Amino acid sequence: MADGTKGAWNFGSDNVAPISPEIMAAIAAANSGNVGSYGADALTAQVTAKLRDIFETDLVAFPVATGTAANALALSVLVPPYGAVLCAEDAHISTDECGAPEFFTGGAKLVCLPTPDGRIAAAQIAEPLAHAAALGVHFMQPAAISITQSTEWGAVYSRDELSALGAAAAAHRLPLHMDGARFANALVHLGCSPAEMTWKAGVKVLSFGATKNGAMAAEAVVFFDPALARGFEQRRKRGAHLWSKMRYMSAQLVAYLEQDLWLRNARAANGLATRLAEGLSAIPGVSLLHPVQANELFVIMPEGMVAALLAEGFGFYRWSSRVEGDNTVIRLVTSYASDPHAAEALIAAAARLGNQPPG
Repeated sequence: MADGTKGAWNFGSDNVAPISPEIMAAIAAANSGNVGSYGADALTAQVTAKLRDIFETDLVAFPVATGTAANALALSVLVPPYGAVLCAEDAHISTDECGAPEFFTGGAKLVCLPTPDGRIAAAQIAEPLAHAAALGVHFMQPAAISITQSTEWGAVYSRDELSALGAAAAAHRLPLHMDGARFANALVHLGCSPAEMTWKAGVKVLSFGATKNGAMAAEAVVFFDPALARGFEQRRKRGAHLWSKMRYMSAQLVAYLEQDLWLRNARAANGLATRLAEGLSAIPGVSLLHPVQANELFVIMPEGMVAALLAEGFGFYRWSSRVEGDNTVIRLVTSYASDPHAAEALIAAAARLGNQPPG
């Protein structure tokens, strides 16, 4: 990625965005007086209360600072060291967490399933389960399924797809974990309730992300079956993710959930991603690898255009070599703070470059 980007021209990740002003204000407001430490404060209690209200059910929730911690610690209470986690081959837990799930579970194996866009189909579960059963004690037995909503390719599981996976997981007595780093982006795309996208579809544990959508450093591990949370508090402490000054993390989550900030931010990010997709796909020689459903888009364009855009200061990643010839797949990610003028500038630059004669 070009790191000489012109500030607002950086579409490398939603992590490049600043903290939402409402969340920054909440952190400052929390910075007053002496309160209980390690989560024994009113703000941390509010996090659980707000999540219970939003998800319309009883639950227990534990703030942590990073998505990697949320995923790895969640899986650590679901999967024994000799167990396995079924996940997509491009899942963040497999490709971007430096072995944290294996480390925190004490050695569990990730069994990665091939997918075109990061979405596991319910029908894919049977084969690895049968293989493990046939090998018995000689093979690590699947103990959980982990899915990502939205996926690393920007795809969103439909409610029917989630329900089918939930039913398959329940039939095999496997808890279903959802990596929701971009949970809000998926939710506003589906237009359903948080309950319908999670526990009503069979999800047992959720890594509820906020950092990519306006927070500074705040996620929550949500257990819809409180019995599954046994030992989580100790694992969080042992894993060095129990903040002593928890109020500052909880203040972020409270502000994130108040007055629908999390949904407003996600709608803004998704809307700009859709605009980029429309504008770029209208340029001759440019196309989309997948339909745009959340705030990520993967664009196929000539390598010469890619290099020129980077040279002009636009920030993004070359993402894949799945296509043939001189084309390249790039990833563009929008956030609540992405500048619409920067998106239009990118579209205009790509159109100008696409209209230049070869060479």
